[in-house]
This record gives sequence, structure tokens and C-alpha cells, in this order.
Amino acid sequence: MQVYLNGRFSSRDDAAISINDRGFLFGDGIYEVIRIINGRLFRLDAHMRRMDRGLGVLEIPFTGQQRAELPAIMGKLIADNRLEKGEGTIYLQITRGAALPRTHAYPPDKTPPTVLVMASPFVPVKEILEKGGHAIMVPDIRWSRCDLKTINLLPNVMAAHEEKKRNAGGVLMVRDGFITEGYKNNVFAVIDGVLWTYPDSPYILSGITRDVVFEIAEQEGIAVRLCPVGEKQIFKADEVMLTGTITDIQPVVSIDGHRIGAGRPGPVTKRLQQGLRHRMDTE
Repeated sequence: MQVYLNGRFSSRDDAAISINDRGFLFGDGIYEVIRIINGRLFRLDAHMRRMDRGLGVLEIPFTGQQRAELPAIMGKLIADNRLEKGEGTIYLQITRGAALPRTHAYPPDKTPPTVLVMASPFVPVKEILEKGGHAIMVPDIRWSRCDLKTINLLPNVMAAHEEKKRNAGGVLMVRDGFITEGYKNNVFAVIDGVLWTYPDSPYILSGITRDVVFEIAEQEGIAVRLCPVGEKQIFKADEVMLTGTITDIQPVVSIDGHRIGAGRPGPVTKRLQQGLRHRMDTE
């Protein structure tokens, strides 16, 4: 697999970063994961806007020229890795770069950022999309700026490990008695025909697929309520789903062993899945 790192294309095995890189030492950086469908990048502009915001809030220097070069870099990696057909993902990571001495304070503004771009094949798990997954709830122990897609992911890693230990197919994070999101996706619940989800907040990442769901809901006449769902209230929902770039729209048919709705993907979930698939295939 070919990757791009700091101006150079190389094999994945040959790519290496400095031990002084602030991403390695401090988790000082941001990332994006973008879906590839038959060589096309789905909702690239939305991902780039979110990346721009993260870089701006974190004050990571990144020039307009560097940003303008990214689509061509991604396109070359798609071609070099033979991803023009089928599905895949682009992983884009930008850190504050390598600097000495090792100190918590930001280094001088002229420190070049570390830019990594990787393209990989991806195969959606159709069974869980069609039949739904059995999710668990875990405490949301992340920091209070989850709206920034940073590479500080240890709490997410711990949640994923708990998911694996418990043989689950999804995780719902709970903060102050309310469901915030999953460790890699947003959460929606259907209650009396209305689609509920946590409002935009520093406690969640506003997902690109989440925004697509809002578009589909408006087109389909599905009412949306931006309101947190309680950890006990979620058990009374008619439908629950997880949404994300590599999650798509995944039904949740049980939570902590409690059946959700009829215990199978519901009609609202299916309408949203169809709408997302149509956009992914045509945009």
C-alpha cells in the first residue's frame, strides 16, 4: 500500500515519523476518515470544513497551498492503491509536527506540520446493517472538546475494547445520565415517530453522516428533535441507530440485553439507510 507523508509518496512500510513528533508524544493533532466509493470521495468538502475548524481551534499552522494539494494527493493514492472500484477509506492526519525540546507549550509557528494520508480498501459489514447490532452502554469519560476530531482517542480505544470483551456490536456513551454518542459514531433514537439525537455540543462530534441523516429526514418528512435521550429513556425507543463514515446507518436491536422496539431494524432506519445509499451511489 502506498501512503503520503510530508511531501513524499512511499510504501506503508517505508514511511516513518520523527520520535519528536507532537502527535506521537502528545496526541497533538487532528484526523479525518473519508469514504471512497468507486474512486469518488463522499462528502469531501464537508470533511475538509471540519478539518479546517479543528486546525483553527487548535492553532495548528496549515497553509492554503497545503490544503489545496490534499484532493490531488488523495486521488493519486486512490489510483496507486487500485481503489477506483469498490469501496475504501482515506485516513488523513495532521499533527503539529516535530519539535525540540519536548515541552507542552506550542512550538514556534514555523514548525512544519506532519501530514499523513493513507488509502485502504473497506468492506461494509452487511449482516449488521441488515439485521442490527447488540449494543452496550459505557461511561463517557472523554474530555470536554469532543467536537474536535483529535487523535486523543484512548477513551474511545477503551470503549472499543469493552465492546470486544462483551461481544457487542455497538457502544453508547453515557454522560450525566444521557446518551451522547458512540466511540466512533453518532446515536439516533426514534420515539413516537420523531428522530432524537444529542444536539451540537462540545460533548459530541458533529458527524458528516449525521448531517446526511438530517437531509434525508427533511426530504422524507421525518421530524427531528435535537435533544439528549436519557440512559433509561433509550430502552423505550421504537428504534435506535448508529451513524458514521464507516458505520453507515447501523440498526441497534438491543442495548445491554434489553430489546429495542420489535428487536429488528425498524421502518425509519430502513428509509434512512436507503436515502444514504442513494446519495453514496450518486454523489
